[in-house]
Amino acid sequence: MQEKEKKSVEKLPDVNDVTTCESTAQMLRKARKDGVEICFDRAATMKACPIGADSACCKHCSMGPCRLNSKDPYSKVGVCGATIDTIMARNFGRMVAAGTAAHTDHGMGMLELFREVVNGHIQDFTIKDTQKLIDVAASIGIETSDRSVKDIANDLYKELERTYTQVEGEIPFARRVPSKTLETWRKQGIVPRGAMREIMEMMHRTAIGVDQHYENITKQCSRTALADGWGGSMVSTEISDILYGTPTPILTEVNMGVLKENQVNIIIHGHEPNLFESMIASVNTPTLIEAAKQAGAQGINLVGMCCSGAEMMSRHGIPHAGNFTSTEAVLVTGAVDAQAPLFTTNPRCHIEGATHIQFAEHDPRACTDEIVIKAITRFKNRKLPVEIPKTSNPSIHGFSYEYINYMLGGSFRGSYTPLNDNIINGRIRGVAGVVGCTNPRVKQDYVHVELVKRLIQNDVLVLQTGCSQIALAKAGLYTPEAAYLAGPGLREVCETVGMPPVLGLGSCVDNSRILIAASEMVRVGGLGESIADLPVAGAAPEWMSEKAIAIGQYFVASGVFTVFGVTFPIVDGTNFHKLLFDGLEKQGMGKWGFTPDPIEMADLMIAHIDKKRKALGIDKARERILVDMADRRLIEAA
Repeated sequence: MQEKEKKSVEKLPDVNDVTTCESTAQMLRKARKDGVEICFDRAATMKACPIGADSACCKHCSMGPCRLNSKDPYSKVGVCGATIDTIMARNFGRMVAAGTAAHTDHGMGMLELFREVVNGHIQDFTIKDTQKLIDVAASIGIETSDRSVKDIANDLYKELERTYTQVEGEIPFARRVPSKTLETWRKQGIVPRGAMREIMEMMHRTAIGVDQHYENITKQCSRTALADGWGGSMVSTEISDILYGTPTPILTEVNMGVLKENQVNIIIHGHEPNLFESMIASVNTPTLIEAAKQAGAQGINLVGMCCSGAEMMSRHGIPHAGNFTSTEAVLVTGAVDAQAPLFTTNPRCHIEGATHIQFAEHDPRACTDEIVIKAITRFKNRKLPVEIPKTSNPSIHGFSYEYINYMLGGSFRGSYTPLNDNIINGRIRGVAGVVGCTNPRVKQDYVHVELVKRLIQNDVLVLQTGCSQIALAKAGLYTPEAAYLAGPGLREVCETVGMPPVLGLGSCVDNSRILIAASEMVRVGGLGESIADLPVAGAAPEWMSEKAIAIGQYFVASGVFTVFGVTFPIVDGTNFHKLLFDGLEKQGMGKWGFTPDPIEMADLMIAHIDKKRKALGIDKARERILVDMADRRLIEAA
């Protein structure tokens, strides 16, 4: 290594200060030794713009960019006259629009695939969960009795298509929203019409010379975000379950040790469940397995990463190599035969320098078989030494809404009533959703893990989606044995049911499962009349994308106190800040919170849960009453 390179490495932070994951740390050391820069080192050398981080700048027209002073935010306005509140609300709204567009486009793609499968135009995929099809159709008012699967499915397609294209009315899944919550939305004028309409209006309103009032812009932020959570994302999850099967708990392995030096390793990354399902078929094709053996491999090893990886881990038990910020670190192993070299498959997502192999749902194997062949060729021609961290962690995933319902009551008495009862009696203090990405500007996994540990120690049941699951799986919290870390009440429930204190629900898109679970908690009764009444809270400890802002806003608009870490695009103390962090709650919704510290984040969430428990009159745990046979007879007689 040259002297200049040595000095640059010396300036970089110690690997143990940027990640709690030993596998990632090992690969970061190797990357530095090999002269390869990955995201953690880029974050250390690329300083974030402080004005941009506070969202105190605007570049929506060519009279700017205009930069306002976040230390004295009302001292001046932009060239067009926009105040700091207008500028921040516009920036926030465009983040919501972009995030919603991403999830909506993904969901619309799933719905189009569903239509083609139902009408027999695509043969490689089928409806695997007809009961889920019937349940989803019934939930939005479609008649299902004495009707064929095809007829129900066609009606479901037509109804769900309105989620995207409708210009007036309410999106179909608004029927699933608790009535009191829906009443609040209608009062505020934020019930989504159709996702395309809401995204278009959001972008229009935030253009120069249109909407100047931060409160009015925020209403459209909520309406657009709700079109994601109760629209695009929910459609994607429900259709994926119908086509590929609803997840049930399954044991799998997480971390880089799932890679095999003597096998052809193929990693699927991104939001591509259709590709992944086809790849499962390709890697199990006898001729391709034989080709791999002819190339000197013992077999083909299919592994997930990031979002689709989390979905396939939950649905099929596919091993998972690591979360978002370990993407480049995994490539440094030298063992990945498809992802490095990179292959792109989606027409929306090309990468300069990568090989593009178009994936088409009408002929999916043409793409996935070719990727496997190229991966076999790469394995045969491996030139650099392979170094694979040895760690892999057992973890149980696949806790869909439906399985939680079954788990709590069995086939004939499936219900969320035991969950509500244990919240009311105090064994479970409340429920927290801890979701989202990892961010190289903070110590990888640390905030996720410390936050969740503190929550479960305080008897808060944790639901997770996305990369957050992988952080906790690597920390050993995804097995039933992890219940020993929980408080006495939650531990008792976990040991009785045989479940971990942390339940993984799938990818980021599957946050809609949490919304459905919250709605069912309201429907079952005893915990208020709206989602805003529930003793629940949410967090995205290491968020980094516009999709996270859209997710956060649809949870807030649904009634959930939602805390973000790392940073937040807002100037503290402004009118817009007061609206998001306090005013929305006064309107009957949830509110935002922010802190980068995991203990403070947990304490904020617990305090909110306790506030809701007090408002419900369940702030003191009930005495346990043992019922003898005589008491049972009296109950039955009544």
